[in-house]
Formats: sequence, structure tokens, C-alpha cells
Amino acid sequence: MKNRDRSPLAGGEARSGKEAGESGQGLAEYALVLALVALVCVAALGTLGGTIAASPGWAIP
Repeated sequence: MKNRDRSPLAGGEARSGKEAGESGQGLAEYALVLALVALVCVAALGTLGGTIAASPGWAIP
């Protein structure tokens, strides 16, 4: 019985290697990282936007 518990195909089904509550964890982590990157981009544009718009190279003739 001990060897059966270690088998990758125990019970006739393939095991994914994930515990019961981890199925959506990867997607949630991806969403958090994406939200953080978006927040950093918005903060950078808010901080530097006026400086960039006021620079002579960005003037529309």
C-alpha cells in the first residue's frame, strides 16, 4: 500500500502535483503582478508627464 500512495497514477488518475486550493493561484499571482506594473506605469506618467509635454522636442508645429 505504501508504494501505491507514491505512484504518479494513484487511483488511475494523473496527479497534477498541486494541492486542492492551488488551482487558481498562478492566475491570481499573474493578475497581481500585472496590476502592479500598470500602477507603476501610471505613476511614472503622472510624475513625468508634465516634464515630457513641456520639453521642446514634443511641441507640435
